[in-house]
Amino acid sequence: MTSVIFMGTPQFSAPILSSLIDHGYDVLAVVTQPDRRVGRKHVLTASPVKQVAVDHNIEVLQPEKISGSPEMARAIELAPDLIVTAAFGQFLPTKLLKAAKVAAVNVHASLLPKYRGGAPVHYAIMNGDKETGVSIMFMEKKMDAGDVIAQEAMPITDQDDVGSMFDKLSLLGRDLLLATLPKLLANEITPVPQDESQVTFSPTIKPEEERVDITLSAHLIDCKVRALRPFPTAHVYLNGVRTKLWQVKVLDQTTDLKPGQLVSHDKHHLAIATGDHGVLAIETLQPAGKPKLSITDFLNGTQDALNVGEQVVE
Repeated sequence: MTSVIFMGTPQFSAPILSSLIDHGYDVLAVVTQPDRRVGRKHVLTASPVKQVAVDHNIEVLQPEKISGSPEMARAIELAPDLIVTAAFGQFLPTKLLKAAKVAAVNVHASLLPKYRGGAPVHYAIMNGDKETGVSIMFMEKKMDAGDVIAQEAMPITDQDDVGSMFDKLSLLGRDLLLATLPKLLANEITPVPQDESQVTFSPTIKPEEERVDITLSAHLIDCKVRALRPFPTAHVYLNGVRTKLWQVKVLDQTTDLKPGQLVSHDKHHLAIATGDHGVLAIETLQPAGKPKLSITDFLNGTQDALNVGEQVVE
């Protein structure tokens, strides 16, 4: 039986771990981020990967930082055949990678060498890409730079957001990993080096990057809203109030108004001018300190304060 140490944290990783267990791999231990306090009540919560491990009585290691930790020493002591990572969120020292008797591999949610880094799905949607995918690669100390051993693409639809794509790519990664590992173990894989001239990066989204630039085209604003939904969520300042945008729609019309000015509104409709003379309808939003609202519910209390041509979004 092939032994594995699995390293991952979010929901994206959980089906991949479950599949390894279900298909007979001997998961010696799971390495995941420490429990975090989440929600308004700050409830201490285990990661989805830890929950799977606990359900299967698998040893759980939770270092705040893996490098030089007792948890790393324990992983090396276990001497697995494979180390498999999927959205673990930390660099792995070379000493740990070399502890795998066969290989250390990573399931990465992009078509490498495009979008190395921690937010590949966010960037693929934000940039209006028509497809993304999953790459399985050998791990090395440099971030997401190892030779690719398997890759599969998947379309991004106009309805997809980062939540739906994470769910789809998790299952794609699960299936691709299960198909790839037997070939790897049988030495039937020909690794493909990444073309360094084609490398792009997808660093973790910073808080200041969550604000929408209303001078972008309506299409790219829609892409950004979907790229940051359900986390960390895009926002604008609507009549001076920080307001999250949950759902917008690109309208098939143009305007000569300046970006951020009000194009039209009624009881069920709010249209804003964007860059490139575009028009964007806001459909679901959340003003600071309030619940998520449909545009109809929002306008019930504010419609009289809105005037066509005024600068309402900044």
